[in-house]
Amino acid sequence: MPKVKIGQQLTLKIKRLGINGEGIGYFQRLITFVPGALPGETVNARVEKATEKFAEASIVRIVKKSPDRVVPPCPVYDRCGGCQLQHLNYQSQLDFKKDLLKQALAKFKPAGWESWELRNTLGMDDPWHYRNKAQFQLRQQGDTIEAGLYETNSHTLVPLKDCIVQQPVTTTVMNATVALLNKYRLPVYDERTNSGILRTVMVRMGIKTGEVQVVLITRTPKLPQKNALIREMIEQMPEVVSIMQNVQPKKTSLVMGDETLHLWGKESIEEEIQGVQFDLSPRAFFQLNPQQTEILYAEARKALDPQKEEVLIDAYCGVGTIGLSMAQQVKEIRGMDTIPQAIDDAHRNAARLGVTNAHYEVGTAESLLPKWFKEGVEPDSLIVDPPRTGLDHQLLQAIVKQPPRKMVYISCNVSTLARDLVKLTKVYGVHYLQSVDMFPQTARCEVVVKLTRK
Repeated sequence: MPKVKIGQQLTLKIKRLGINGEGIGYFQRLITFVPGALPGETVNARVEKATEKFAEASIVRIVKKSPDRVVPPCPVYDRCGGCQLQHLNYQSQLDFKKDLLKQALAKFKPAGWESWELRNTLGMDDPWHYRNKAQFQLRQQGDTIEAGLYETNSHTLVPLKDCIVQQPVTTTVMNATVALLNKYRLPVYDERTNSGILRTVMVRMGIKTGEVQVVLITRTPKLPQKNALIREMIEQMPEVVSIMQNVQPKKTSLVMGDETLHLWGKESIEEEIQGVQFDLSPRAFFQLNPQQTEILYAEARKALDPQKEEVLIDAYCGVGTIGLSMAQQVKEIRGMDTIPQAIDDAHRNAARLGVTNAHYEVGTAESLLPKWFKEGVEPDSLIVDPPRTGLDHQLLQAIVKQPPRKMVYISCNVSTLARDLVKLTKVYGVHYLQSVDMFPQTARCEVVVKLTRK
């Protein structure tokens, strides 16, 4: 039996923040999650969900307020699921992200974690307007097409005309694109009936180049009024150099499908990181915060300390950004990714940069790494930048079986990082962990880990 009931009001002292930025308090030892509450606060909260192991509650009233609390500048912050920490001052956000890493290590307890050096989070001077990509869902509301983000844990759309963590140009192009969708009354996808065509609009910008790409994500290859729509987009938005269509026919939470169609202009846009230029196609992964990406990659290079005679494996390489930034400092780079377009971009990027010591293949790291070992490739160093799910089990086994001398793990999820370090510390010693705030105002953070084979 749950200790509390839905609708019951509790008075809670908030002890810390959880992995999603929610306040954590205890009612008769029952852990209770309270979104919007901060450590040190006392709140009256209403129980919204009750189980034997935990409860979720919403704030009714803040009895004692934290000195770190600030007024969120976004008018839809309490509804939109995009940000979680706008109510916390920025220095405290940085402290929280370091503490979150510590909490994860304490939970999974990789060998020797208590003595590891956890460095202070590297933040931004201006933690706003940093995102280079807007990916807004569409819905039909009466006669109007609206674009925005979903509320937390729901498919209720919050329409957005402005977003203060987005680059202003991406917002301007998004609004102009949606206005044209309305002008031509294009059919919007309805997930309940699995009908309609337009699902999502993605706008991505090269911060250093100013180039903008618009991707219309549809249920079918058919796009009514296509020529008229493209013509007006070109006329109204001179910053747009690429218009693409991605087809996602499946009823799924995955935004993009396998088929991408070239509608107008360039097939990819250019971006530059630390003087190195990259082509970005619609499905290619690229960091959302280019300014902090420069800091992240500099920290990765510092941790890896690449040398001229070394072979570097760049697992989860994407368009080749991290590896290519180190190309001149190593003997050979070998990169892999599961998305063919990303590997095509990586090949193009290497050729354009005049890099001749890079080898890229499509496939999973867990299949290609053992294959390369069998072919006689003997890597000296390994850099991994996996998705939030962390390293694949088979890849972990391959690394532990044949560990390169040096390894750098770039993580966007402290929980899966701490879990993976349990196995990695069987063969590696950990020098330090450096957090980098890639996503201000959210509960997410990147961590660079320096490891050396024992």
